[in-house]
Amino acid sequence: MSGIISDNVLKQSGLIKASAGGAWTFLSKSTASSSSTVSFTSGIDDTYGTYVFTFKNMHPSANQNFAFNVSIDSGSNYNVAKTTSFFRAQHLEGGHSQVFSYETGDDLAQGTGVARISNLCGTENDMNVSGYLYLFNPSSTTFVKHFMSRVNSTFTSSDATVDLHMAGYANTTSAVDAVQFSFTSGNIDAGDICLYGITT
Repeated sequence: MSGIISDNVLKQSGLIKASAGGAWTFLSKSTASSSSTVSFTSGIDDTYGTYVFTFKNMHPSANQNFAFNVSIDSGSNYNVAKTTSFFRAQHLEGGHSQVFSYETGDDLAQGTGVARISNLCGTENDMNVSGYLYLFNPSSTTFVKHFMSRVNSTFTSSDATVDLHMAGYANTTSAVDAVQFSFTSGNIDAGDICLYGITT
């Protein structure tokens, strides 16, 4: 369960700039340690049109889904209505039970709760969620706020690798200025989340 490429390697290789269309600027990093949530309540403003959160080895205290929510009042409340779509590709270590499916139980239809980024991640020592979340034009006061994520998760006790895709929008024309991450139950035992702004 190793081999994660660092952000520095991606930037030096030119892959980040090529895929995102602009230079990435590191803004902040938060390291979880038995944390119920990890929140970013500063640095999300009109300086950049696109923001990216990267997740490294997010490890849960219970078999749960990694998720996020957004705020329009600097983190006082995380209750913006969101609509999302969610699908996965899965393959077990034993080479069987391949899955490619839309996950109706993981999407939202104007829900104000957390939006799932991953399916259940296991608690074994080597299991984690890693990937990224894009947030587009969060300071707009005209448009809804689109987002999309892609992560890889180690799926519970079945020892599966799961490639997970989520996209959607926060249905608000108010500026989004804070983002919070959590597992749907239990704590984030460990993991790093970095925030970047993209110059376009």
